[in-house]
Amino acid sequence: MATLGSASTDAPRPAPPPEILPVTLAQAVPVWARIAALSFGGPAGQIAVMHRVLVEERRWISEARFLHALNFCTLLPGPEAQQLATYVGWLMHGVRGGLVAGGLFVLPGLLAIMALSWIYVLYGQAGPVAGLFFGLKAAVLAVVAEAVLRIGRRALRGPALAGLAAAAFAALFLLDLPFPLVVLAAGTIGYLGTRAGLAAFRGGGHGSGSAPRDDGPYLLGDAATPRERVAPGRTLRVVAVWAALWLVPVAAILAALGPGDVFGQIALFFSKMAMVTFGGAYAVLSYVAQQAVEHYGWLKPGEMLDGLGMAETTPGPLIMVTQFVGFLAAYRAPGALPPLLAGTLGGLLTTWVTFAPCFLWIFAGAPYVERLRGNRALAGALAAITAAVVGVILNLAVWFALHTLFGALRPVRLGPLRLDLPVWSSLDPYALALALAAMLALFRLRLGVPAVLAGCAAAGLALRVLGLV
Repeated sequence: MATLGSASTDAPRPAPPPEILPVTLAQAVPVWARIAALSFGGPAGQIAVMHRVLVEERRWISEARFLHALNFCTLLPGPEAQQLATYVGWLMHGVRGGLVAGGLFVLPGLLAIMALSWIYVLYGQAGPVAGLFFGLKAAVLAVVAEAVLRIGRRALRGPALAGLAAAAFAALFLLDLPFPLVVLAAGTIGYLGTRAGLAAFRGGGHGSGSAPRDDGPYLLGDAATPRERVAPGRTLRVVAVWAALWLVPVAAILAALGPGDVFGQIALFFSKMAMVTFGGAYAVLSYVAQQAVEHYGWLKPGEMLDGLGMAETTPGPLIMVTQFVGFLAAYRAPGALPPLLAGTLGGLLTTWVTFAPCFLWIFAGAPYVERLRGNRALAGALAAITAAVVGVILNLAVWFALHTLFGALRPVRLGPLRLDLPVWSSLDPYALALALAAMLALFRLRLGVPAVLAGCAAAGLALRVLGLV
């Protein structure tokens, strides 16, 4: 009869985890291309795709390292999903890896938005195309509302963070305060609150709670060190090279055409946007929509929604909608150039000054951030910023709703309060019905964003064919 000891000896042992072999840059390229091709559904969907491929399938990076990189990218101005791809590519293969990962992440959206921009200006007022975009506007409203709820459930853990979100919404919607000021104030409150020992700001954002266990093996486990270390000389060289790549074209355009030319305006505005727009794609779009529509007059509110619909239905970062904005701005003020050529150049210029700074932030900052893993004050600032972003996205949702559902708005000024109230007689019942149907499909039926967008576009086309819109 077997003894207890022999029974335990004979028991099956768990299989050892598979060995993770080194990955060359050439081997990584098709994986990054696959991630780019699957990057639909906004930053949440794009980050989920990267997590599934990089952490679960390929095991290139551990959960803790992935979340640490994501937390840093959330704190940066610009599109966090593209910056996350750049960060992981840099961790694996240095600057070349970051360029490949970040560049491929942008390329499909660049090509798709450019093609759709041409179609829009050539055929956008034709019946079928106009019907498709009518439906997309209603669907986009539902998608933004869903983003408010999704991020709010994750970020607003306690009354202090909920209060920050409410204050951010009021500051933007009622007081018309500058967006960067709101986000900076929130980050400062979170940082100082954490340093003071307040529990309200502990452990927020994407990586809240205790760090996930490294259940390796991973190509980049928790103990792995990056290829490039902190070195002041290297940092200065990186900043000099990427600042020149970003700003020398801007300076050349301003010197040749002046700040009043549309290309000078595009270069300046989107360069400024790259430095001050924190909090993810939806927060950035709130700032861009208000400036491009209300300050510069480059496009109408409905056209901004059309552009967001394009970005939602194509792979790549949602911030690629800025390319559509730059395209329309230059197309409508082409100067001596043919309008389509001017629009194409305006769109490419917008994309360049939007994404070139992203590589600068990652390549210059990532080595330092790798030394800050586990910094609680930084996590507190992230928690506060993420909470404020909920208010920012709510402001975007209300702005979109007013311009999608109503044909006219009435500006009201009450002391420091500045807001636009809807003219109820201008309510579009078909837009309202489509928006409610899209929300039902997203919230109750749990249909994916691509299916909802496709269904609303088809419904808008049908309404247009029937002569109802």
